[in-house]
Amino acid sequence: MRSRLLPLLIILMAAVLLALGIPLAVSLAAAQQQRVVVDRIDDTARFASLAQFVVAPRPTGSRVAPPEDERADTLRQELAKYYGVYGIKAGVFYRDEGVMANAPPNWLVPKEGEILDAFREALASRRSHDPEQVWPWQRNRLVVASPVIQDGDVVAVVVTDSPTGRMRSRILHGWLIIGAGEAAAMLLAVGAALRLTGWVLRPVRVLDATTHDIATGRLKSRVAAAGGPPELRRLARSFNEMADNVEDVLEQQRAFVADASHQLRNPLSALLLRIELLALELPEGNEEIASVRTEGKRLARVLDDLLDLALAEHAEADVRLTDIGELTAERVASWSPVADDKGVRLVGTCPATTGWADPIALSSALDAVIDNALKFTPEGECVEVEVASNGEVSTVVVADRGPGLNDDELARIGDRFWRSPGHQNIKGSGLGLSISRALLAAGGGSIAYARHEPHGLRVTVTVPRAVPGARAGRYGV
Repeated sequence: MRSRLLPLLIILMAAVLLALGIPLAVSLAAAQQQRVVVDRIDDTARFASLAQFVVAPRPTGSRVAPPEDERADTLRQELAKYYGVYGIKAGVFYRDEGVMANAPPNWLVPKEGEILDAFREALASRRSHDPEQVWPWQRNRLVVASPVIQDGDVVAVVVTDSPTGRMRSRILHGWLIIGAGEAAAMLLAVGAALRLTGWVLRPVRVLDATTHDIATGRLKSRVAAAGGPPELRRLARSFNEMADNVEDVLEQQRAFVADASHQLRNPLSALLLRIELLALELPEGNEEIASVRTEGKRLARVLDDLLDLALAEHAEADVRLTDIGELTAERVASWSPVADDKGVRLVGTCPATTGWADPIALSSALDAVIDNALKFTPEGECVEVEVASNGEVSTVVVADRGPGLNDDELARIGDRFWRSPGHQNIKGSGLGLSISRALLAAGGGSIAYARHEPHGLRVTVTVPRAVPGARAGRYGV
């Protein structure tokens, strides 16, 4: 969930920062350009005031100024100094585009373009329009023109043509500062989002882990509702109440099964004894009494398995650090005579590896799994038992060469009293693997089933390599 929630928060925060940063960057660029334009307007106004005292009549159509006087010379010096210091072209031109003064000397009003447009606007006694915004990646120039007015008439125009390199550099520098601020804000926002999602989702992760533990048989697991949003704390408390009620119901069910099994064993034992006494009065080999004896013994096995299952689900596991390889080797050695009698090869690969398990419960589970494998493996085939460690768990894999199970049967194996329709002729109550699963779950282990190609069943018993109690740290919200 965090992988889906965190990108959404980051995208939203990035959108907010962009929505703030882009207008700020545009405003910064506009302010920088406006500053330059205002400076040029002031400069052209100053030159226009000087030009008012220089204007003199000259022949119509001539582009050459009348003989110089002191004021004209002063204007030219000012323009030359202005151009030399700032690199800004400036000139004062008569209405017919003749030169009054200019710097550099060869700069004239062009026949077309932005400068000519600004010149004509100033002739109409209007200041030229604000130039279009110049961006850092553009090399445009800023043109500003102001009219020189004498006796209410426009007699000349002051034009400046400014390079924009410094302005673009200032804009870019400001943008870099804004970008750095946006990046810092984004990092802070990501950090805050990580903390926020962690705070919100931690109770969810703990709840998920606890649910998984209860689903796998660790019914004592509970959620410590000590953090997170109030709604999730209430959910944790409700979940704990539900788990308590479920545990109480299951405890009552186990107690009933255990009591019923125990109470039925005594009359069943008496019934079996009477059957044996009755058999003594009947001819030897009587088929009816033999059938009754077989069913009675089968019922006794079912009651024993029910009692074992109830005890397995009720008892607390004595979990300790166990040499899984050594324990498995012992079980393989114990079942080897049975395998030899059936003509089945029982092969064990049991390197030394440790895990946390209840040795008695693990032994019982392995007995049930190996017994099941030997039952269904035909003569001449092999049952392989292999111990391995993989990261946080140790595994015992029991693979047989029996008929195996289809997908539907694999989904149901381990259910109480369930037996494959094709194996009804083989002795068993259908509770052995259920008991194994309960025994393993009590100690933090698990059991899984899969096909063993080309045919057969592959059973994997898994136990943790870390102390199961250490996982309790996950349950603090």
